[in-house]
Amino acid sequence: MSDVSADAVLVQPDDLAARLVAGDDIVLLDVRWSLGGPPGRTTYLEGHLPGAVYVDLDTELAAHGAPTDGRHPLPDVGALQSAARRWGVRRGSTVVAYDGGGNLAAARAWWLLRWAGLDDVLLLDGALPAWRAAGGALSTEDVVPEVGDVVLSGGALPTLALDDVAAFAADGVLLDARAAERFRGEVEPVDPKAGHVPGAVSAPTGDNLAPDGRFLPASALRERFAGLGATGDAAVAVYCGSGVTAAHQVAALAVAGVDASLFPGSWSQWSNHDLPVATGA
Repeated sequence: MSDVSADAVLVQPDDLAARLVAGDDIVLLDVRWSLGGPPGRTTYLEGHLPGAVYVDLDTELAAHGAPTDGRHPLPDVGALQSAARRWGVRRGSTVVAYDGGGNLAAARAWWLLRWAGLDDVLLLDGALPAWRAAGGALSTEDVVPEVGDVVLSGGALPTLALDDVAAFAADGVLLDARAAERFRGEVEPVDPKAGHVPGAVSAPTGDNLAPDGRFLPASALRERFAGLGATGDAAVAVYCGSGVTAAHQVAALAVAGVDASLFPGSWSQWSNHDLPVATGA
């Protein structure tokens, strides 16, 4: 089991508001993104947390290569550091990321910055809707902060390479965070093959959330993951379509007290190689 608590992953809107009023060194990241659009910057400019910087997931939280690398490979650490400095992240800053709902995109920033060596990175639980429901103000300013001085490294969180996935699925618990119909191979809207990694377990990311878009309580998440075999007694890893929503699953597992590796290439990488594919439940 992990010693990471929910308080090390999530911040509630009222608590965030109080810390901002107190003048804490907090960098707010608006990571609105969805597969196929609309563009996140457009919605950012329509209203965001005051002081929040827009983060482009496709260009700042991912690299780009051949299809065999997957759709959202991890960015070079140097490029990520340059981006984080543009966002105003300084040594000692607390970073709080959010998106337009559910934090399915914002979790990519949470995971990447923790992977890059930042300890104090949080998700705004419930994302923008929760902030608004709590009476939080919005701004339409296009924020360009003073350049930060953060130094990033890499490798602080565990990852799973393509060549290691099959063996891991045989010995550990490999969770597939995509929708169940994609796992079963009934539909595949973006990747070249339909199905899942043989030995993987279906664990749709949306089931981590309550109807209001907040994470389920830690006890409920522990029960959910225990039912999938992810108790921490065996090694756990997660993949999704391209390594974005899998980061949300890693965050949910951390709230539940379970450490997990991320397979960054995910299904988009696996399905672009000559590798076995399983279908059905």
